[in-house]
Amino acid sequence: MTPRQPPQATRPRLALFDLDHTLLPIDSDYEWGEFTIRLGWCDRDDFGRCNEAFYADYQAGRLDVHDYVRFATQAMRSQGPQAAAQAHAQFMREVIEPAVRPSALALLQKHRDQGDLMLIITATNEFVTRPIARLLGVDHLIAIELERDSASRYTGEIRGIPSMREGKVQRLKQWLAERDLTLEGIESTFYSDSMNDLPLLELVSHPVATNPDTRLRALARERHWPTLDLFDPAP
Repeated sequence: MTPRQPPQATRPRLALFDLDHTLLPIDSDYEWGEFTIRLGWCDRDDFGRCNEAFYADYQAGRLDVHDYVRFATQAMRSQGPQAAAQAHAQFMREVIEPAVRPSALALLQKHRDQGDLMLIITATNEFVTRPIARLLGVDHLIAIELERDSASRYTGEIRGIPSMREGKVQRLKQWLAERDLTLEGIESTFYSDSMNDLPLLELVSHPVATNPDTRLRALARERHWPTLDLFDPAP
């Protein structure tokens, strides 16, 4: 009788998700800026013009993330922590919660049911995104971390490596190392809409172009990556 071979150990599975235009059909960072205009915290014309320009730079892959974070956090920093927290709770109720789609929740639930470790990895800052991750039921978040002063107030500067483009790869490797894991030792799936995430899409086991922009949709077709449209695809 041939002795039974022990089963091969399965590799840990990690499901990675970009946030804006991937799990959400909106850009939470941009919408937070628009929300502060409606609150009267910013001049509509000046802030709106700058916000649009930064957003265009992000889409084109040329955003100076340090300049943007100083700009994007200026209004909430000027209001103080309590007012900022109250405003963000209102932002969640009025902007984020109505934007959450059943299709995105179903995708998250599929990976939850499979027992996958789940992580949102985003170029939007932690102030905006941490409550969104909680709302979506995802315990782990890599976002742009913000410096605080001795009184725990945000300074407008970034702490550590920005989780953007190649920075997402660096931050993810750090996060995995803290858990004695490596990208090579896990089965990884990454859902993203943007060419900005190409460095990480090229490294994971299973890249999925999700609600992809025009360039990523074309690249996914060329490389035979699966495409997933959770929302209406871009024209």
